[in-house]
Amino acid sequence: MTLQTALDETGLPPLRKIIAQYGLAARKGLGQHFLLDLNLTKRIVSQAGNLTGINVFEIGPGPGGLTRALVESQASQIIAIEMDPRCVLALGSLVQHHPSRLRLIQGDALKTDLLSLAPAPRAIIANLPYNVGTELLLGWLRQAEAFTSMTLMFQLEVADRIAAEPRTKAYGRLAVIAQFCCNVKRVMKIPARAFTPPPKVDSAVVHLTPRQDRPADVSLKALERITAAAFGQRRKMLRSSMKPLGGEMLLAHANIDPQKRAEELSLADFEQLARALQSVNLSLADPE
Repeated sequence: MTLQTALDETGLPPLRKIIAQYGLAARKGLGQHFLLDLNLTKRIVSQAGNLTGINVFEIGPGPGGLTRALVESQASQIIAIEMDPRCVLALGSLVQHHPSRLRLIQGDALKTDLLSLAPAPRAIIANLPYNVGTELLLGWLRQAEAFTSMTLMFQLEVADRIAAEPRTKAYGRLAVIAQFCCNVKRVMKIPARAFTPPPKVDSAVVHLTPRQDRPADVSLKALERITAAAFGQRRKMLRSSMKPLGGEMLLAHANIDPQKRAEELSLADFEQLARALQSVNLSLADPE
């Protein structure tokens, strides 16, 4: 059976044949690890909930495993952003099958303004490249209210850091910022063996939805400064790590024990510290 006639249930060549045809050896420099199990990709899409009428962004579709599951969903439109020209070529047949719903853009997601590409409601569903996943997330969190949800796959360690609770080893700046902007839930763990080629670590899917109870009087800019100082020297007491921002005076204003360490503070504590910083620095007072 030839490549052209060997079609799967979607009417397209199987993903492994696509990889062979276009020479899609995963490139470490692009953080590529392809997910080819279509049952698994359908499960990932299902974690995003009802996609009816939503414009969905996918970052780094690779040969199109997750993309095939997305075009079978009720999403209004799928906009896939791919940096690798080999993968752009490989996705051509999928675009031809779904010309009205699948839009493929060759480009760097870090330099792409998603909001300019499609109107609300918007969602992001992606198996993110390992090397830029955290950077992408931080950028999207700054505009979290523009998305109904983000369903994102990371290395397991990164996923745990996003969803971490206080007084745990994984708890840090990423957890505080993510949980300030969104409700965060780790919804799936995916073993390394599910990928081609298998990475050295397992992965996990995190589902994020914008917080409806996010305090309007707390600036994300202020919170970013607070967490950078607090976790920049996480083994030190706050009275030492917070010195650049006012030290014990700032902590007293926020009613925070100066002998505590950053990992002991709750999200509410960090929000209170951000308010205190805003009160002495008017340039940080306007909410994002």
